Amino acid sequence: MLVKTIIVVLLIAIVLTLLVSVVFLIRDPSSRQRALLGLKIRVALSITLLLFILFSYFMGWIHPHGLVP
Repeated sequence: MLVKTIIVVLLIAIVLTLLVSVVFLIRDPSSRQRALLGLKIRVALSITLLLFILFSYFMGWIHPHGLVP
């Protein structure tokens, strides 16, 4: 259950950083560095999520399932 919670938290963090970056891009045209920093954080979180899912799979914490249970 902890693994699924961590995955959901990372997904929510990715979406929130994307929304914050869009707000900075639209409302703050003079400082594009903040939008770029937000997008860098989003990419880092996405890579972290991918690596965590792969690690969890290899450790046997999560299991894939097909379309038919």
